[in-house]
Amino acid sequence: MYLSLFISAFAAATILPAQSEAVLAYHAAAHPEQLAALIAVATAGNVLGAMVNWWLGRFAHHFKTKSWFPVSPPSLMRAERFYRRYGRYSLLLSWVPVIGDPITIIAGVMREPLWSFMLLVSLSKSVRYLFVAGVVSALFA
Repeated sequence: MYLSLFISAFAAATILPAQSEAVLAYHAAAHPEQLAALIAVATAGNVLGAMVNWWLGRFAHHFKTKSWFPVSPPSLMRAERFYRRYGRYSLLLSWVPVIGDPITIIAGVMREPLWSFMLLVSLSKSVRYLFVAGVVSALFA
């Protein structure tokens, strides 16, 4: 149970297509007595997955001139401008589907310190999982 939740949360935070909220909702409905542990496991997996993105971003600039690099120079410049404009607090949106993963990658590109990255991403992702668990608890209580 915990391993499947951790893996789905980890994968959901990377560029892999995965859905951790559904897995958390299922386990929370099936095991409401373990809600705190489930939220902690989901958050840990998701934050560690986001750290992979941060790490990839940190080293992406070494390859941005390569022809196989998956992001065009104009797109990378737009992302860097976004991060400069909104700064580290944009990491509070790291839970949002579609835009959250790129924000964690660009935070690495922009050399966001790991301590602030971890703090903001952990806060963001834990609030999302608390919300999901709260909805499930309200529906199945």
